[in-house]
Amino acid sequence: MPIPTTHRPSARLDGGANSTITIDRARTESPDGREPAADGREQPSTLEARGIAAWFGDRLVLDDVWLTMPPAVVTALIGPSGCGKSTFLRILNRMHELVPTAAMAGEVLLDGVDLYAPERRLTDARREVGMVFQKPNPFPAMSIYDNVLAGLRLTGRRLDTASRDALVEETLSKAGLWREVRDRLRQPGGALSGGQQQRLCIARALAVAPRILLMDEPCSALDPSSTRRIEETIEHLSTDITVVIVTHNMQQAQRVSQQCAFFLAEDGEPGRIVEHGPTSAMFHDPQDQRTADYVEGRFG
Repeated sequence: MPIPTTHRPSARLDGGANSTITIDRARTESPDGREPAADGREQPSTLEARGIAAWFGDRLVLDDVWLTMPPAVVTALIGPSGCGKSTFLRILNRMHELVPTAAMAGEVLLDGVDLYAPERRLTDARREVGMVFQKPNPFPAMSIYDNVLAGLRLTGRRLDTASRDALVEETLSKAGLWREVRDRLRQPGGALSGGQQQRLCIARALAVAPRILLMDEPCSALDPSSTRRIEETIEHLSTDITVVIVTHNMQQAQRVSQQCAFFLAEDGEPGRIVEHGPTSAMFHDPQDQRTADYVEGRFG
């Protein structure tokens, strides 16, 4: 298969065996998918991957990945190490292209608009599709307050003092951290515990008002108590924002997600989605034996 030098949109409209599923959540009908809700808030967004393929150099690591991530739904990406889950996640907000030898093909549609379209600015894509990484990465010498607001510099958004204060309180509250840090906002973010640092990173991602939040194994380095707090935060956020999470913890996938996609790379082949659907069906009535074997712990 030739290696693409640029993004190649695909004309395919039907995912075949990997076609999209419907989740029982409200969808929007406006051109950009962002009609205001009854309370004035914007509706959550839909993210769709169509025919995604990815290369590192001449090595094809992902092939023919089709997946719809519905609004206000937590989609969990599961599968063994090395099957392309994190690569796929990075493609969703254009981080894949940071690797000098990387290339990709296909489309990533945010409310029907391709994030890789030539007219789309990279900074806009990163703002609209935020990322929380496996290891908490607050700016250690920067205060908790300034950590939350750090992303605003990238977007060029300027706020007065009262608006900044309100935004810090709002995002820290959404991340489940406000009550723990409200009396020490000027202390360094690096002084927080690991779980608190991860929630601070979530607040920092939320401060730029993303439409999608990607999370790459956000609890893998945390203790059970911190993991529980992060999962509670995800549950709270998913009422207003579309979340996509990579996890190797099958119990966590069942607890936090409404939809799962099982990735697998077999016998030197690139990673593909074997099966995807509602989380309950994936764990209790999978259609592919490989899915059953993985979620029941027979390999991986």
